[in-house]
Amino acid sequence: MSEPKTFAIRTFGCQMNEHDSERIAGMMVADGLVASSDERSADVIILNTCCIRENADNKLYSALGELKALKKERPGLQIAVGGCLAQKDREGVLDKANWVDVVFGTHNLAAAPKLLRRSEFEGPLVEILESPDPTAAADMVPALNAVREVPWAAWMTIQTGCNNSCAFCIVPSVRGEEISRPLEDLLEESRLLAEQGVCEITVLGQNVNSYGRDITKRRPLFADLLREIGKINGIERIRFTSPHPKDLREETIAAMAETSAVCNQLHLPLQSGSNAILTAMRRGYTAERYMEKLAAARAAIEDLAVTTDIIVGFPGETEEQFEDTLRVVAACNFDSVYTFIFSPRPGTRAADMESEYISPEVVKERFARLKDVVDRSSLRQHEARVGRTEEVLVEGPSRRDASVLSGRTRQGKLVHFTGPNEGLRPGAVVNVIVTHGAPYHLLGDYVSTIRGPRHKVRIPLHVS
Repeated sequence: MSEPKTFAIRTFGCQMNEHDSERIAGMMVADGLVASSDERSADVIILNTCCIRENADNKLYSALGELKALKKERPGLQIAVGGCLAQKDREGVLDKANWVDVVFGTHNLAAAPKLLRRSEFEGPLVEILESPDPTAAADMVPALNAVREVPWAAWMTIQTGCNNSCAFCIVPSVRGEEISRPLEDLLEESRLLAEQGVCEITVLGQNVNSYGRDITKRRPLFADLLREIGKINGIERIRFTSPHPKDLREETIAAMAETSAVCNQLHLPLQSGSNAILTAMRRGYTAERYMEKLAAARAAIEDLAVTTDIIVGFPGETEEQFEDTLRVVAACNFDSVYTFIFSPRPGTRAADMESEYISPEVVKERFARLKDVVDRSSLRQHEARVGRTEEVLVEGPSRRDASVLSGRTRQGKLVHFTGPNEGLRPGAVVNVIVTHGAPYHLLGDYVSTIRGPRHKVRIPLHVS
């Protein structure tokens, strides 16, 4: 009997892409393949792509260039390209890399195994759908069937697509319009995940605040979803990403405050502190309105950690407008900020504003100034936690020092801490006293164990 084929997945991009990779891995395993942590020896290599920023294109085609030599050494190797960039470039992927066997988009992940089998006999295949096939329920493969790298935490996609029209964003073009999964399906999936030993679920969507609006044709169901998942025995932590500030409703803030399983963490993308730039970005709120909503969330939710996104160098951004962003970021006192340099994406409104592009030298200087403000804020927030005892979900040994353990607080903060030399396994929940605050992490000492891991099986999978 021949050995089963092996596969490896390389993921580019956001949590949505990472979860898509888990789902693809689950489908490959169901098709009889075995996951491999050694990409060079795998029989199938899948590149799951992102296209949010311009360097995503460069990363993909650079990776494909490297794989060309490997394909020459091993002609039987199959290479597949999926995800957002595949959705955007379509046949263009084969035009640039004719050694690729399969190209599939964001709306037909479930077709990957079938396409790979067909390509063995038919040659290179490109299959891109303009929208999800309503008759193919498997297209939105649930997290339950995913092959996860860690067994105690799971991502769960509650919607695909986006109905917003932000000037810088290509997501609506490659993910389509918002489509929400039925509430009952999500609750059943959450219950089954809890039975597997999952204690933390991260809810994913392009704009989770609007979840369910396409179902009810009236009001979103996101607050209802948070409350209902929070009732499920075994689910101790619920996180979500990403909400849109214009759609953050009082009922969602109340659900966060009143549902003990919902973590004290809110990622609320600001993008700019200038009202003129927010208008040009088509964000649908002002800096003042954003700060009002942030204040309401902090007033209602105890010990709330807040993170955000900022784009530096949006076309036409003046020095005064950038200084508005610095002032708003400083006033908001964020726990962490994800800073991005504007990247024009073909097909977006901002890509047509070429005459207003900011010079790289100016963008670089502004980026450094923003980082200084952000680091001061993060350090201030972390130093304020020194001396506090935090509930930490253990993730395993620190990457830099195997004698130190790492984990996350309910606020999503990374903690490196000294602990028992043995017996404390990933998935356990412990108390840690914070001894030091740095801009990007906390240090602490183990105090006590709240509970051990709940999961029964460690699923071996490495997704690079």
